[in-house]
Amino acid sequence: MSFTTRPEIKGTFGVATSTHWIASAVGMKILEAGGAAADAAAAMGFTLQVVEPHLNGPLGDMPALVRAAGDDAPTVICGQGVAPAGATIDHYRAEGLERIPGSGLLATVVPGSFDAWMLMLRDHGRLPLRDVLEPAIHYARHGHPVLPRVAATIAGLADFFRDEWPTSFETWLPGGRAPKADALFCNPVLADTWERLLKEAETAKGREAQIEAARRAFYKGFVAEAIDDWMQTACVMDASGSANKGVLTGEDLASWQASYEAPLAVDYEGWTVWKAGMWSQGPTMLQALRMLEGSGIATMDSRGADFVHTVTEAMKLSFADREAYYGDPEHSDIPTDTLLSRAYAAKRRALLGAEASLAQRPGRIEGFTHLAEAAIDRAKASEEAAGGGVGAGEPTMAHLSEKRGDTVHIDVIDRWGNSVSATPSGGWLQSSPVVPGLGMPLNSRAQMFWLDEGLPTSLAPGRRPRTTLSPSMAEAPDGTRHAFGTPGGDQQDQWQLMLFLRLAHSDMNLQEAIDAPLFNTAHFQGSFDPRAVQPGHLMVEPDFGEAVIADLRARGHAVEVAEPWTIGRLTAASRSPDGMLRAAATPRLMQAYAIGR
Repeated sequence: MSFTTRPEIKGTFGVATSTHWIASAVGMKILEAGGAAADAAAAMGFTLQVVEPHLNGPLGDMPALVRAAGDDAPTVICGQGVAPAGATIDHYRAEGLERIPGSGLLATVVPGSFDAWMLMLRDHGRLPLRDVLEPAIHYARHGHPVLPRVAATIAGLADFFRDEWPTSFETWLPGGRAPKADALFCNPVLADTWERLLKEAETAKGREAQIEAARRAFYKGFVAEAIDDWMQTACVMDASGSANKGVLTGEDLASWQASYEAPLAVDYEGWTVWKAGMWSQGPTMLQALRMLEGSGIATMDSRGADFVHTVTEAMKLSFADREAYYGDPEHSDIPTDTLLSRAYAAKRRALLGAEASLAQRPGRIEGFTHLAEAAIDRAKASEEAAGGGVGAGEPTMAHLSEKRGDTVHIDVIDRWGNSVSATPSGGWLQSSPVVPGLGMPLNSRAQMFWLDEGLPTSLAPGRRPRTTLSPSMAEAPDGTRHAFGTPGGDQQDQWQLMLFLRLAHSDMNLQEAIDAPLFNTAHFQGSFDPRAVQPGHLMVEPDFGEAVIADLRARGHAVEVAEPWTIGRLTAASRSPDGMLRAAATPRLMQAYAIGR
């Protein structure tokens, strides 16, 4: 048995795991009250918006995988909002921009997370909307112990908020003072917003009718009106170094809804793994699994240099394809079947050499080679421009900057076997100013787009940005169902791939697999402003040991050794065919917790 920091949680009633202990406790409370996994996940999501406001917010985005107990596969809930009608390349170019800023109002797409939660609750939940929202209202009204990282983020931005984003200054520095770590922090305006929404929703009769009324209040009622009124005149400083007006309108909100779609899936060594579609980065993990079939990965020590090298090189290839070919399939022709095929993977597997690759190598797919060449050119330009200013909204842990955002993650399985894996993000306090009267900032997901024509990721009205958000579900050969994920921007599918491979090829339990040392690469084109490229980069935790690190350097990797216990924020839950539930959460950053019985 491997060393673990915590026990793997086991039981038969329900499990809830997330990136903050308060949210996990809220999820368990909802399960105890008779709620389903959907009720618990939504309550956790709204709570995380309060207790981790530097990582997600109500005006952010959220993809989720939901699997009913009797279903053979999960379904995807797409809470990724689209670019506004006024978000054209010509408009942004006319503003003197070469890329979309990582913060401010031009970076905003339609907020998607709220409607995604409502869709999940309506179709998969059991409890009234008030029961789901009340924990978040409580913590917004009465306070929560502010995380040291939140306090540091606010303190670091105090002058900027005072000078440029006064609505954020009022919200995050009440009385003109930044909160101290672990002190109680309140957001009464956010609590008022949710109370007003509930009051309007509860004029309808019946649970589903109230949820529909809440959706209208948010996207066509007072929330949308507040956003529309403000956006008509707001002009704020952003990561471009200039003040800019946004293009989001109330009509953009009113014309969009969250939706269902089928997941993408691959089979691997008797397992099935499900991810969201080509508008997410989830297929990078599926592509990597295809490449790793027949690579010998199953017999490699997951703490050894061969494992780290092989997985890293596979991820470089799948992320190169992401940059060339991924995007919203409703607006672009995406060669999905080819990218996930074994024949294509075999060609890519042949490129897994003994030394670290320093090149960007998207595959050449007939009819799409111009996209591969364009991706290589963009990466070269980004590499040459290295050292530019960092966007205030880059959601990575790279590495533990106090002014960058991130994401949160939730996994829940209830007593009936229903499961949810959700990755909410966006609407971070440091990336966009607070909308007056709502207590919440807008998102900055539009920075995923390029201001170049003809790409699957070209900015265009109504198009989904290619998000990094990537929840996962998998089923083992024995029928055990898994839900797992992590925050971490471009690193999400790298860390999830490691977790999955350890579960598939060892006898590690969930906690052991999460606690084992992690690594990631920033070799490929970054998703966030300033879209950095670091050829050959490989960050590893020191627990791999000096010999492994030296071996990796000898293979040509530009190794960066992280501080101990600082890579990855994985959580996971599972249900065996006999009804045994299990859950685990990372000890890294001392926030995530799994709860169950």
